[in-house]
Amino acid sequence: MVLKVFGTAMSTCTGRVLACIEEIGLEYELVPIDLTTGEHKRPPHIHRNPFGQIPALQDGDLVLFESRVITRYLVRKYGKGTDLLREESLVDSVAVDQWMEVETQHFNGPISALVFQHLFLPIFVGGSADEKVVAAEAEKLGKVLDVYEAKLSKTKFLAGDFYSLADLHHLSYTHYLITGSPHGSLFHSRPHVKAWWDAISSRPASKKVLAGLSLTS
Repeated sequence: MVLKVFGTAMSTCTGRVLACIEEIGLEYELVPIDLTTGEHKRPPHIHRNPFGQIPALQDGDLVLFESRVITRYLVRKYGKGTDLLREESLVDSVAVDQWMEVETQHFNGPISALVFQHLFLPIFVGGSADEKVVAAEAEKLGKVLDVYEAKLSKTKFLAGDFYSLADLHHLSYTHYLITGSPHGSLFHSRPHVKAWWDAISSRPASKKVLAGLSLTS
């Protein structure tokens, strides 16, 4: 049975799931959910995700929401050969868990705020960026990337010298920030962070998903 992903190609969270599916090499159908009409807040989608958000995944009778949960499910069920969670090694697997948590707790907040201010706010809300918010969030993200720079000076990827979900989870928001805001220098000015971004964004699965990650699509 073909997986169904309910969402939209421009969504960062949907992109996170699609990148995982492409990395594993699964067949899937992207079922569009029209956010502009509030489709995500109404049945039947509200039954897939009671919080009225995207994406949701349907795999047979199983329906899941929360993108980071979906990626872990997909790797555990279908991605044994990809080793994106490194579950055969306790040391490697907890390193992946640790850096997935870092992405959620430290990276996602400031980068999502910057993407909202520079891209989503002017396009979908009709406002202009709050420069005080932008400055504060850019400073926060810079401090996080200083930690990344130190870690990536020792290993090629975040959890070690292997690509994992800890890296993949960064793709969508980083792509938007680098291509659609003046803050790409936060990544490009840190040589190890830049090399890491170049490596993870140039993977065939990443390139396929990022090509469709556009606010005009």
